[in-house]
Amino acid sequence: MGYLLQWSRRCSSSSSVVLPLFLVFFLAIFLGKSVSVVSALEYFKDKQASSSTLESIQKYLAEINKPAVMSIETPDGIIDCVDKWKQPAFDHPLLKNHSFQLVSPEVQRPMRTKVEEVKGDFNIPMEALSQGWHKNGTRCPKGTVPIIRVTVEDVLRAGSIHNFQRKPQNTALAALNVNVSISADDDFNINDLPHEYAVVQSKPGTPIHGVSAGINVWNPHVGNEGEMSISQIWVASGQYQFGDLNTIEVGWQVYPRLYRDSKTHLFVYWTADAYRSTGCYNLRCPGFVQVHEEIIVGSILNLVSTKSGQQYESLIQVYKDMADRITGDWWLAIGSEGTKVGFWPASLFTTLKDSAEEVQWGGEITDRKLDGAHTATEMGSNRFAQEGYAKASYFRQLNVMDSNNVYNLPTDTTIRIDNANCYNLDLRYTLDFLGVHFFYGGPGNLFKIFIISNLYLLFSFSLLKLNTALL
Repeated sequence: MGYLLQWSRRCSSSSSVVLPLFLVFFLAIFLGKSVSVVSALEYFKDKQASSSTLESIQKYLAEINKPAVMSIETPDGIIDCVDKWKQPAFDHPLLKNHSFQLVSPEVQRPMRTKVEEVKGDFNIPMEALSQGWHKNGTRCPKGTVPIIRVTVEDVLRAGSIHNFQRKPQNTALAALNVNVSISADDDFNINDLPHEYAVVQSKPGTPIHGVSAGINVWNPHVGNEGEMSISQIWVASGQYQFGDLNTIEVGWQVYPRLYRDSKTHLFVYWTADAYRSTGCYNLRCPGFVQVHEEIIVGSILNLVSTKSGQQYESLIQVYKDMADRITGDWWLAIGSEGTKVGFWPASLFTTLKDSAEEVQWGGEITDRKLDGAHTATEMGSNRFAQEGYAKASYFRQLNVMDSNNVYNLPTDTTIRIDNANCYNLDLRYTLDFLGVHFFYGGPGNLFKIFIISNLYLLFSFSLLKLNTALL
């Protein structure tokens, strides 16, 4: 099946613009500024954090940063090796005095075509499990789990503890097609950012116990400070308008405000009340239980795909442990071997406690709409779906687990594309290694990118002519 919306001119323009040299120079500098990761001191140079704010942050850090058996300097910052039974998850009121089985039983592997069965000249994707902190070879001792230490600067950069922990609430508003508007000043509220999606949804009408897919890994450009680009799987139940929307979310994201860099990070997320007061990213609040000693949620992914070059992907599985009928926790496994990274205790949830109603796969971006213009934040590889394999980003081998813990092809699928002029999606089914898959993504505001590149060339050419004349 194919579904493709062609790019039109809403996100771009072919208008010819002639500008004086000084204006060209100004625009080239202004528009060409990439997202820079500023320190907390720089970001707050015009608005000093109050003593009460700093006191609240220090209290939060004392709670979330647990005593370390060993600490490691890494590209992600300092990683603390924490006793697995003393990690932040067990501070949650619902998880105290609970016993957990920290090893998940085997589950049926999703249906995937073996590499040796693939025919043709495809560049077979490789797994992207290598993380930034793996480079120095140091690992956490047995019985501990690696956790990225949170700093005062991390929280200040996000603007508040709430912003640091949680996704913008308008993630849910956007899912309901509720539009919000924001001002373009420096004091924008990150929770007011509009979101745009290109996703495939499956809502079969029967209980869902798991989901899987191979997610192509890229490093898209984020156009403005405070924006983000995400590729992820959603597992959901409940309704936003009733306040009982529960979600589990896993994938990769580029989010400079959250991670202090523009690299691609593995992430997890959860909420049990429609993004209002529960849940958080990674291990930034009690909830997700880390069990693996090497794979860290929130860490940099070293290996990203290149256009017409080597492709990298992460096979993601989120599934319910039905072997333990008492807890029935939701587990996260990554890679072709199904490496168990951790789990979300079922007791965290209400509508998602027993099963899910819906799953989604796809891309998401946020847009500050500075000066009324659409962002140049990219989704996926920054290429449109029609460019296909090794150019457009993809999700492949989509599977949904039923109440018998058996993976099946997705049914009752729908496609959502919020802005086909900037990002699109093409859902297909083939008999090769891609299986049920889709290509998706786009460059955002092509006109802004076109202007930046051409003004730079024009300015360079003008300088060359000036130098020649002076000689």
